[in-house]
Amino acid sequence: MQILEVLSNEFSLTNSQIEAVIALIDDGNTIPFIARYRKEATGGMDDVTLRKLDERLTYLRNLENRKEEVIRLIDEQGKLTDELEAQIRKAEVLQRVEDLYKPYKQKRATRASKARERGLQPLADLIVKQEIRTGFPEDFAKDYISEELGVPDAESALQGACDIIAENISDDADITAAIRDVFHKQGLLNVSALEIPAESETGEKAEAYKKYENYYDFSESVSRIPNHRILAVNRGENEKILKVKAGPTPETEERVYSWLNKRVNKGNSIFTDLLTKTSADSYKRLIAPSLEREIRTELTQRAETAAIGVFAQNLEGLLMTPPVNNARVIAVDPGYRTGCKIAVLDENGKLLDFTTVYPTPPRKDVSGTQRVLKTMIAKHNINVIVIGNGTASRETEEVVADFIKTNNPDIKYTIVNEAGASVYSASELASSEYPDLDVTTRGAMSLGRRLQDPLAELVKIPPRSIGVGQYQHDLNQTSLNRELAAVVENVVNRVGVDLNTASASLLGYVSGINSSIAKNIVAYREENGGFTERKQLKKVPKLGAKAFEQCAGFLRIADGKEPLDSTSVHPESYKAAKGLLTKLGVTLVNGGVPDIDDRLTEYAPDGSSGTLKLFSEELEIGLPTLIDIVAEIKKPARDPRDDAPAVVFNRDVRDFDDLEVGMELTGTVRNVTDFGAFIDIGVKQDGLVHISKMAKRFIKHPAEIVSVGDNVTVWITNVEKSKHKIGLSMVGV
Repeated sequence: MQILEVLSNEFSLTNSQIEAVIALIDDGNTIPFIARYRKEATGGMDDVTLRKLDERLTYLRNLENRKEEVIRLIDEQGKLTDELEAQIRKAEVLQRVEDLYKPYKQKRATRASKARERGLQPLADLIVKQEIRTGFPEDFAKDYISEELGVPDAESALQGACDIIAENISDDADITAAIRDVFHKQGLLNVSALEIPAESETGEKAEAYKKYENYYDFSESVSRIPNHRILAVNRGENEKILKVKAGPTPETEERVYSWLNKRVNKGNSIFTDLLTKTSADSYKRLIAPSLEREIRTELTQRAETAAIGVFAQNLEGLLMTPPVNNARVIAVDPGYRTGCKIAVLDENGKLLDFTTVYPTPPRKDVSGTQRVLKTMIAKHNINVIVIGNGTASRETEEVVADFIKTNNPDIKYTIVNEAGASVYSASELASSEYPDLDVTTRGAMSLGRRLQDPLAELVKIPPRSIGVGQYQHDLNQTSLNRELAAVVENVVNRVGVDLNTASASLLGYVSGINSSIAKNIVAYREENGGFTERKQLKKVPKLGAKAFEQCAGFLRIADGKEPLDSTSVHPESYKAAKGLLTKLGVTLVNGGVPDIDDRLTEYAPDGSSGTLKLFSEELEIGLPTLIDIVAEIKKPARDPRDDAPAVVFNRDVRDFDDLEVGMELTGTVRNVTDFGAFIDIGVKQDGLVHISKMAKRFIKHPAEIVSVGDNVTVWITNVEKSKHKIGLSMVGV
């Protein structure tokens, strides 16, 4: 198998493009760098596609390495044939390689291996040949009776021989592949409750069981069961509430028995009945349990991969939430007994003041809270109030909304998702950043900064703690962390980072920069003052030439010595960029050159595109790179988050009692799952838009319609106040 050809076909790219990408990856270039600054080589592949290609490349290389290892191991046993080697080399997936290796793999002690040790292999071979037409099996088994070897009678000899045959059947790669196909196409996932609590039963156990009542007697096709149901069933099984089995129906298994028996029994002999029983035993005892484990693993991996993909997509949407500029903020972290923590921040996120108020039960000091708000607003020129959406959020919001209505209608307020704020506030990072502040004040600060610059603040929190996934704690944590880290890296580099204000946490996600280098950049900045040009990065300890190449284009310097340092133009392209500006007779300033397209058109009669091709040749730079340079000069350091929906301020609905079926509302998408989307409509509990209520056409996944952070119009379809559930629709009622 040629890796180059496989990747070329799968990604619809030329061999030369694949070769170029592989060479760039092997040379230590990061995916963001390749995506942004090596478009000529990749054909303009984006960061997501490049990561998929990188993952596929790793799999194929591991596959080839495993093939070589298996061939070597079989050859060392003296059992490698040309045909077997050809089959192994032809394999396209690891599973096929393992199937072919299975008969030669060193196993732990089995019934078959013990039978071989007792000298019963020749008897097994005799039975399989099926050449004897007269007599009885016991007549031939008597020759293998041996008290010394632990074979006391003919029956034991036949049983041992059949154990060998059964294992050989289960080790046959073609038989396994055929039955695996049946499991995949006709298999069912059957679920039942280990026990069903009585209707009158109450308590924690009864509540736990109630969550899974839809699965007390449940069955669904292996090939069709949705991913979120797989994860739900797995969780119920892990909690020892559900019993789960996977396999064909009894009717299908009968057909498998028949097929397997014909495969094993080549003709009539005195061993026919024995082989029929042995083939059934091989299926029941060895093949079916092994395939069931395999199918369950595959289903789980499929579901986890999809869940991680949804999580990653949701995280990207959240990280791409646009910052609210010039917001001077009062951030409120709501609570009951311990009160609401307040942090006051200037437009740059600097802490100006902090205190605690008690507008919620048990104190309900509404007037005292309003006095504090009034004082803080006047003292610090506040224009936005931010409220966390956790415990006591609704009651706190009522007080804030009434205060604004009565005292200061120009003040805006909004609700922010506080998932992960407590994780950050109690972390080592928060302690090192604000050693003199307590945990609660740090948490309130984090909420305010999530409004001012969501990306800069959210990178401080482990991505899995941000709360935009489904079953995230049940997923493979290594895969989850790797995928989410890739998303954060993609977004950070797509947006770009201010070299003079970014925290070490944010810098650590920049292409080519690890946590150690990020800390060194901050230390250099603190010791020498702000960076005035990108090339100063070369003075930072441990930031060598390769790291500079990878990171320089993603780091911005506002008002520095070199105007191009404030753009995403890479230093390696400065000569070409300046040459272009010279030819057009313009100078790059803070506002960029908005009319650059017109200037390009004036330069040559065939239009700007023709001019760019001409300049590409004259400036000796690739056309894709030149197009990017022009876009950046037109609008320097454009923030891609500007395209995302703006933050929604002020809500009219704040309580379940305000909700009525048919009501039309505007909400913000907080989470997207396989089965729908959760929408924040201004009450404590998010409402659910089921996938069937998202569009008037069929959609495979909610992500086709919405992303985290989107503002959407919804209609209330049902309200269950006792369960705090809200049903919503995006297509009317």
